[in-house]
Amino acid sequence: MSARHLLVDAGNTRLKWALVAGGRWESQGHADYSDLSALAKWVPAGGECTIASVAGADRDRQLAGLLSRHEIEPRWLTANAQFLEVRNTYANPAQLGVDRWMGLIAARQRNPAATLVVSLGTALTVDALSADGVFLGGLIIPGRSLMQQSLRLGTAQIEGVDGHWQAFPQNTADAVQSGMVAAMSGAIHLQHARLAKQCGCIPLCLLTGGDAAMLMPYLDLPVEQVPLLVLEGIARVVNEGGAG
Repeated sequence: MSARHLLVDAGNTRLKWALVAGGRWESQGHADYSDLSALAKWVPAGGECTIASVAGADRDRQLAGLLSRHEIEPRWLTANAQFLEVRNTYANPAQLGVDRWMGLIAARQRNPAATLVVSLGTALTVDALSADGVFLGGLIIPGRSLMQQSLRLGTAQIEGVDGHWQAFPQNTADAVQSGMVAAMSGAIHLQHARLAKQCGCIPLCLLTGGDAAMLMPYLDLPVEQVPLLVLEGIARVVNEGGAG
């Protein structure tokens, strides 16, 4: 890795970044696409930038424009068939979201045993990684914000009021919140049980994404929250000089 290297995890709704120098994380933060000033002040003059983006073409151009003003041509990562011992089983490896791929790479570095990698962002992804580094497959379902939008747009009596989790909700707002928690935690528990059966063990569950802290108390699993998991994967790829 060069003396100063900017790592960027460009998600659907916001981005996270870390500035790394000599293998040490100097600073990190997040920004909304509507205001990238927090990121701009950390763009390293004469440095490098590596990006894992699922943000779409318009936001990618926005990022590229910001970096070009600092005379930096970023490196855009994509998923591929293999990185070190981590193997991608998609028929078309590049179709796997690069954020999920970076999460799997980081998970493998953190835990050499079977791992369930869960990202709770705009979408909820639940990915299974075997003890020998094989990505077994994963689920994609709407995240909390998309579930809320769907209910509000598709039904007449769901108001934009945040509720609270209840085992047996007795008002609409609580029913919505409790239903979303049940859907998300249920998908995670189901895949954890499937992976446990596959490996004959109790897999670790790694959580990342904006809703990780909210959902974590509802998971009766060995679980660890890793807010910068995708950035850890990007750093691993950069350090190894791999294609990602």
